[in-house]
Amino acid sequence: MAKHGEEDIKTEKNAEKSIMKELFGWIIYILVVVGLTYLILTFVGQRTRVSGQSMETTLSDGDNLIVDKLSYRFKDPKRFDIIVFPFRYEENVYYIKRIIGLPGEKIQVKDGCAYIDGEILESDIYGAELMDNFGIAGEEITLGEDEYFVLGDNRNHSSDSRDPSVGVLTREDLLGKAWVRIYPFDKMGVIRHE
Repeated sequence: MAKHGEEDIKTEKNAEKSIMKELFGWIIYILVVVGLTYLILTFVGQRTRVSGQSMETTLSDGDNLIVDKLSYRFKDPKRFDIIVFPFRYEENVYYIKRIIGLPGEKIQVKDGCAYIDGEILESDIYGAELMDNFGIAGEEITLGEDEYFVLGDNRNHSSDSRDPSVGVLTREDLLGKAWVRIYPFDKMGVIRHE
């Protein structure tokens, strides 16, 4: 009889060990997931929400995006990339705009259009309308070797590089490239840049 009782105790101990082992496995799994999520959100991507209409019709107020923070570590930003950058004068405020002018180019806004090196940027199909306000780009701006000129797609309702509070951006200013729209669900998908 005592032998049968010892077997019951061994079975209970094995069951407890099994439960502890499984619990420990779940804790490790959760820690790995949290760690990977932190690494991804810190170094690879970041969720951001569009606020306002400056990028209409491409992006709308309330759209939720994932920003690719990794690409620009390996390749240069291109014309018409949609980028996210922090606003200089307010903490935790980010702007989203489209790159129009690249390093070394001369940018000017006249006759309601963007000009690059004295030529109208005809491939700029993103501007919703002719620009009324030329801002600081009414005079020709020569971009430095790591500088970018950005505009919102809804040109007459956008604070962008024409506005002195935004101005010309440096490569260091660029947080990343808008990559995927995750909300609203009916518009979910990779964001086209060209």
